[in-house]
Amino acid sequence: MQQPQLLHEEKVFKDPVHRYVHVRDKFIWDLINSPEFQRLRRVKQLGTSFFTFHGGEHSRFNHSLGVYELMRRILETFEGRIQLTYEEKLLCLCAALLHDVGHGPFSHSFEKVFKYHHEDWTRAILLGDTQINRILRRLDEEFPKKLAEVINKTYDNKLIVSLISSQLDADRMDYLLRDAYYTGVNYGNFEIERILRVMRPQEDGIVFKFSGMHAVEDYIMSRYQMYWQVYFHPVTRSAEVVLCKIFQRAKWLFANGYAFSQEPVMLLPFLQEKVELADYLALDESVILFYMQLWRKEDDPILKDLCARFLDRNLFKYVEYNPRDFRLLAELKKQFQQAGIDPMYYLEVDTTSDLPYDFYRAGEEEERIPIMLQMPSGELVELSQKSEIVQAISGKRRFDYKLYFPLDKVMALPGELSRKIRERLGVMEDA
Repeated sequence: MQQPQLLHEEKVFKDPVHRYVHVRDKFIWDLINSPEFQRLRRVKQLGTSFFTFHGGEHSRFNHSLGVYELMRRILETFEGRIQLTYEEKLLCLCAALLHDVGHGPFSHSFEKVFKYHHEDWTRAILLGDTQINRILRRLDEEFPKKLAEVINKTYDNKLIVSLISSQLDADRMDYLLRDAYYTGVNYGNFEIERILRVMRPQEDGIVFKFSGMHAVEDYIMSRYQMYWQVYFHPVTRSAEVVLCKIFQRAKWLFANGYAFSQEPVMLLPFLQEKVELADYLALDESVILFYMQLWRKEDDPILKDLCARFLDRNLFKYVEYNPRDFRLLAELKKQFQQAGIDPMYYLEVDTTSDLPYDFYRAGEEEERIPIMLQMPSGELVELSQKSEIVQAISGKRRFDYKLYFPLDKVMALPGELSRKIRERLGVMEDA
């Protein structure tokens, strides 16, 4: 393996979360300056959350640098505790920097409609005809493959995998702190310095000193609060529902021969389901927003309305929904149809769920590597066995169901029909 050269002078990014991001290797600097990584400046970290938290405009680029910096600091704390080769350290740093390079515009909404996963594109970028791949192969021809295995969680060294993908890793620690900072909430804050101090490397993963248990508890609860107060906020989910409906409508129109006033050239590979890597890399959120601006003037009333709603933040309203009340949804779909409101695009049940912490259960799907505490005796004990707080939430998945609809369209219906639908929805007269 070729030894990477150091920069003549250390490069430093000013960062609001970690204060500074330090880059010493020219190799890392070249990766940051690659077109594929720079594209992440044009992909928001929090998708549609800016509709709810106006400060949440930070990018995947922003976050990826933060994960890299945390990984760099973790490796510094491991010095003298475990022997990692130079290649292994670079695998850690590169995995931290590039773990999100495959994210697309409005990641999860776009993925849901066009049926792909960002991790597949991350591997394609690492292994395909990209500048990132050429930079990685300067070290070793096999380095891109090894890095893809780390991100895919199939690499042999479980410690390296756990540093970027576990229940307490560099990725999660950065996005909680960063998302809390930019959204202006306190939920995601936890004692990062303390966690780094009590983190200990083992051959098969990381463990935490028992004396640092409360800092780990704080992290688990911060994650729990961030998911329910920020990531699953009902207004953010409304924006995602509208966004998905825009993509679904555009896809349906294209499949049915609709003549767009201006051909959506950059989206054609996705509409035709013939996407090459170059097509994917050319797509970012500015492209999607450009087409929305065009589509709000289209002849199709549904696409036009949905795009205007998204751009002007005239989102759907919501009510709580009981998934067992299947008759309610069937009745509402029928009433919407009778009222001339297409339920395919204007009535949606959105479900979210989160499992804040879980421990290994052999044979179950999605087995999770537990967080282990290192006792003063050296014995390793699973976190929930010592923490009553974590024990109370371990393995307990929480679900939330919301029914989304355009209240303004319902209110505009003739009096009796509007009243019946609102009564079925449980919406007050003056809502």
